[in-house]
Amino acid sequence: MSTHKRHLTRRRVLGASAIGVAATGAAVAGGTGLLSSASAATFGHTDDGKNYVVDTGASLVFKVAKSTGDITSLVYRGKEYEGYGGRHSHVESGLGASTVTVKQSGSTILVKVAHGAITQWYAARSGQNNVYAWTNKADASFTATRYLVRLKPGMFPNEGSDSWIEASDKVIEAGDVWQRGDGTTHSKHYSGKRTIDYDHVGFTTGSVGLYLVRSNHEKASGGPFYRSLLRHSNDLGAGLYEILHYNQAQTEAERFGLQGPYVLAFTDGGTPSSSLFHSKLDTSWVDGLGITGWVGAAGRGKVAGVGLKGMDATYAYTVGFANADAQYWAKAAAGTGGFSCKGMLPGTYTMTVYKGELAVHTASVKVTAGGTTSLNSLTISGDPSTAKTIWRLGDWDGTPGEFKNAKLMTYAHPSDARAAKWTGNVTIGSGSEAASFPAYMWKDVNDGILVYFKLTAAQAAAAHTLRVGVTDAFSNGRPRVTVNDWVSAIPTAPAQPNTRSLTTGSYRGNNHSFTFNVPSSAWKTDTSQYNVLKLNIVSGSGGSAYLSAGTSFDCIDLLA
Repeated sequence: MSTHKRHLTRRRVLGASAIGVAATGAAVAGGTGLLSSASAATFGHTDDGKNYVVDTGASLVFKVAKSTGDITSLVYRGKEYEGYGGRHSHVESGLGASTVTVKQSGSTILVKVAHGAITQWYAARSGQNNVYAWTNKADASFTATRYLVRLKPGMFPNEGSDSWIEASDKVIEAGDVWQRGDGTTHSKHYSGKRTIDYDHVGFTTGSVGLYLVRSNHEKASGGPFYRSLLRHSNDLGAGLYEILHYNQAQTEAERFGLQGPYVLAFTDGGTPSSSLFHSKLDTSWVDGLGITGWVGAAGRGKVAGVGLKGMDATYAYTVGFANADAQYWAKAAAGTGGFSCKGMLPGTYTMTVYKGELAVHTASVKVTAGGTTSLNSLTISGDPSTAKTIWRLGDWDGTPGEFKNAKLMTYAHPSDARAAKWTGNVTIGSGSEAASFPAYMWKDVNDGILVYFKLTAAQAAAAHTLRVGVTDAFSNGRPRVTVNDWVSAIPTAPAQPNTRSLTTGSYRGNNHSFTFNVPSSAWKTDTSQYNVLKLNIVSGSGGSAYLSAGTSFDCIDLLA
């Protein structure tokens, strides 16, 4: 990776094992930048020559640079929180020279920032300690779509996996993964959260909280289970992210158009009011502001489903909707599988039912403005767990969750000192097989894992199908199997993200099942002997160690 790219990567900082539930304790005193309390004035805006200065009429005053549209100051209760390393809060890594205007409409102040394919809006509402924001991106002239709030160092405590010390921690991968002296690993990537699992991300001292409340992500990419940057902190500063499109472990094409609002919210130390969450936020006040691309409630529709038949009570089910223009999702009710998804843009969507994170049913639905599309009970038709098996290692849920080290890998590097050894030969019937089997396999690290199993005489007399389910792969890594002396052909590599994932907190790619037809001649005829399944990772590309070709497993089973 070039020095320029490494520097850009460092600027995008975040990750975390404790997102949304920020660390508590006293803030570090250094660099707090106390200002006079004269900011507690009347709601309105002024021009200081370089910035539009917006007073919310509450405890927050913020500034937007007239030349670039960066937020250059966030003063809450007289204390400055914004900026580090000479950089400010902005779209991407900063838009540069932009056309910036401001207007007041009753109890709302709106700032518009125009720069090529991106238009950014900020709004303040009288008496609220919030900054509402929207991003409208028209094309791919910018490589990603994110908003980064940059905060001064030492303002908030954080010792999570998304916190590192540049002065002493060691870079172990690509300039953005760090290792501490105790062997633990830290990175902006280690959020440990899927999009569906959080409404806000932030920090608190116990008496002051600063949070970024995410938008509905309708124009984002990756679906409900996507993991990306959320926050970070180090000795240089801290950051909060709203990621709308990020090409790390990305499974979908980028969507364009207006995204928001997302909300930067100051609190008295607690989490933000749920009234700011996208599912509850009243946005009727936005309708008359003239934000390009804004579609109010009247221009949106809803899908409501009676329920799902054939659910496995062990798992949570999610119903997703996606087309080229938008994405949405709703959680299905336990027991009945009923679901409701509101606030959808008109159009025809592919509806996908997920068991855990595995797609088990798809259909097409049409949404109309102001209407409700009602669906009768849907019968799940594609759950591979319903097949009769001789043995099964793990389960089909679209995740490696049952396997060794799986949960740790959402907020740590595979080399982390807390990880169990990546080796893991298992014997079917010995107990705890899945917990002993590694979640990931790499060509350079733990290639050649063995699974031992016995067959009855009747089973050994027949051919059987072996299925190997994967959730993601790096550098076209895919499994080739050997059963005793029988060796499979090398399977074709399925489409997967072409970036790092297994080392950056994500096992989420395109779930795929490899099917191997094992002939009866492959089995041991002596039923007292173990058959041996060997798994190897094959690929013509990849680096070394944890950046060699690899894959993450969902399930392995032998059909009856």
